[in-house]
Amino acid sequence: MLDTSYRTAYNEDHEAFRDTVRKVLSEHMEPYLDQHEEEGVVPRKAWKALGEAGMLCPTVAEENGGLGLDFGFNCVLAEELAYLGTSAGFTLQNDITVNYFERLGSDEQKAKYLPGMISGDIITAIAMTEPGAGSDLQGVKTTAIPDGNHLVVNGSKTYITNGQNADVVIVVAKTDPTAGAKGTSLVLVDADTPGFERGRNLDKIGQHSADTSELFFQDVRVPKTNILGGEGRGFIHLMEELPQERLSIAVSAQGGAQRAFDEAVKFTKDRKAFGRTVFEFQNTKFTLADLKAKLQVGWAHLDWAIARHLRGELTTDEASAAKLWHTEMQWEMVDACLQLHGGAGYMNEYPIARLWRDARVQRIYGGTSEIMKEVVSRSI
Repeated sequence: MLDTSYRTAYNEDHEAFRDTVRKVLSEHMEPYLDQHEEEGVVPRKAWKALGEAGMLCPTVAEENGGLGLDFGFNCVLAEELAYLGTSAGFTLQNDITVNYFERLGSDEQKAKYLPGMISGDIITAIAMTEPGAGSDLQGVKTTAIPDGNHLVVNGSKTYITNGQNADVVIVVAKTDPTAGAKGTSLVLVDADTPGFERGRNLDKIGQHSADTSELFFQDVRVPKTNILGGEGRGFIHLMEELPQERLSIAVSAQGGAQRAFDEAVKFTKDRKAFGRTVFEFQNTKFTLADLKAKLQVGWAHLDWAIARHLRGELTTDEASAAKLWHTEMQWEMVDACLQLHGGAGYMNEYPIARLWRDARVQRIYGGTSEIMKEVVSRSI
């Protein structure tokens, strides 16, 4: 269990919410972690359970059917999910896609999608990455060409979180392929639209319970009113959401790192070698001491970043630095903690194996560590 007694980013309401989160996850997620991993997807009944508990999209304003809470409540859920060891796509909906709908959506779009997103009846995805375009979103080839009052969407996307479950997809597409970044728009495509197809639920190294998919668009016709935000302003809208997206990944990284550390402490204090526990060896104690120091720094920095974001002050370069540091630290943490497990760490029956597998992609999605360094360097 995460120790939050020394945290500074949260108040009593956040901690009361954390208690609810833990109860719901212990009932509806924890007993089924292995099942979710084997099936490669988190079932809709889990989404519904979180929705009924007020854990989906809690930041949505009351006038739009939400609870009107601050982003700190999202962070509480993200920490607990990461500590639990699930890669379910709830945080994508809570921390990323819902902001596009609420901030950019028309009254009709908000009324159509937000209530279901809050209840868990509507699952969302955002389709950015393509086979030939990853961190460089200006290079997307998918088009949404105007045709009268409609747009005709053609192209393909890959590595799309929630792709198998999604009821609606925010598609990053070129409405004017000749205009570069200024020709990029965000287009809503409902999953039942003719011409839209899901590809494979991709076979990944880790994060097996997160459905990650290929998506295909062949002459998909949607009304122009399906543009989310301004036509040609898609790239700007994407950049506006980067601080929160990258902070969200940092939050999950810190929670996962703490769980790995706790697993290593528990294992080394129980496992014996040469007549004493593994914990008693100086190498073990020094390794754990070094890792604990990094966790202490990490939680303090995370609280600083969350507080700045709640005040609307977290900059893109600060969020990028947070994403860089916390995900790199997470990888160092899970790798060292797996090593302390010895051969047991390589066995899937131990939680550290899943934590290790799931951590690797954190340094890639949301912008690779190399891209984060590039972004941070521009602020120097």
